[in-house]
Amino acid sequence: MIKKILITTLVILNVLIIWYLISPTPIIPDLTNAAKSDLPGDTVQLKNVSGYFTNQSRAEVITFYKANFNDLFRIHLNHPPERSKDIILDTIQSNYLEEFILPFKESVFINGFEWQNDPFTKPEKRITNKMIFKGKEYFAKITVKTIPTTIPQRLATFFITETCLIFIFFVFKNSLKKNRE
Repeated sequence: MIKKILITTLVILNVLIIWYLISPTPIIPDLTNAAKSDLPGDTVQLKNVSGYFTNQSRAEVITFYKANFNDLFRIHLNHPPERSKDIILDTIQSNYLEEFILPFKESVFINGFEWQNDPFTKPEKRITNKMIFKGKEYFAKITVKTIPTTIPQRLATFFITETCLIFIFFVFKNSLKKNRE
């Protein structure tokens, strides 16, 4: 009886997870109240990367992406800004790097550089970092990188993970049996 309940629960859980994995990810619109960058590295040179110049604060930018990359299982991580050099581009300037993850589906990295708050430049020299794009001064440059996955990749990752977990469960269960004997 218990085995039937476990198998039924596993089947139902698998159906729900497969439905989640094949459902489309949110389409992220361009950042509002921002000028879309056409500078090298912000268009087609780097895959899945776009850049924006804006006068919005970090809180406003992150709120925008939270609202537009919304999902029941979304995870929000705050990374050290130094990681942006590994994730986006090795020459990128950064004050913050945040990530939104849809487990087994997609990640979005939001890198922000606010020239007036650059911790690596002395306050009196920060003016040299001033961002001017198409004749207009901006407070921040936001770089967004998405890391999408295909449906077959999602399903393969899920089934491999599930198989490993089931294997670990049985190994653990057998080791408990042997310890009791």
